[in-house]
Amino acid sequence: MSTSAAQPLDFGVLLGLAYQHFVDALHAQLAEHGFDDLGTSFGYVFRALAAEPLTATELAMQLQLTPQGAAKIVDDMVRRGYVERRVDPADARARRLFLAPRGKRALAAARAFHRQFEAEFARAAGTERAEALRAALEQLVELDSKRAPLDSGVRLLRPL
Repeated sequence: MSTSAAQPLDFGVLLGLAYQHFVDALHAQLAEHGFDDLGTSFGYVFRALAAEPLTATELAMQLQLTPQGAAKIVDDMVRRGYVERRVDPADARARRLFLAPRGKRALAAARAFHRQFEAEFARAAGTERAEALRAALEQLVELDSKRAPLDSGVRLLRPL
C-alpha cells in the first residue's frame, strides 16, 4: 500500500475556488440587503453603467456580448428595477441605459462588501500578505494583453 502526499491544487483550480468563495459570500451579503435576485452578469453591467450611460449596443461591445445577449440581460435588469432606459438628449432615436436607484444601491452594497472582504482578509492573513496578493493578482490580470488596462472599469471574465 503506497502512501503518497496529497497533490497541491492546480493554480487555476485554486484561483477558481477562491473566486467562488468570494462570489458566494458577496451574494449572501447582498441578499441580506434585499438584493437576492441578481443575475450572474449584473455586476459587470452595474460597473459599466456606473462609469457612463450607454446604449445597449455600446454595452454589448464593452462586455464582449452579442447585442441579443446584452438585450436579454438589460431587459431582466429593467424588469427587476436595477436599470432604466431613457431617451438620449442628443439623439431622440437612441435609448441610453442608466442605473436606477435600486441599481445604485446594489452597486454601493457590492463595493462596500469588496472593501470589507479585503479588509477581513488583511486582518486574517496580515496586511503585507494581503497587499502582496493584490499586487500579484493585478500583475496576473495585466499579463493578459488582450484586455484593457485595469483602470478601464470593466472587463468580462469568461471561465472555461
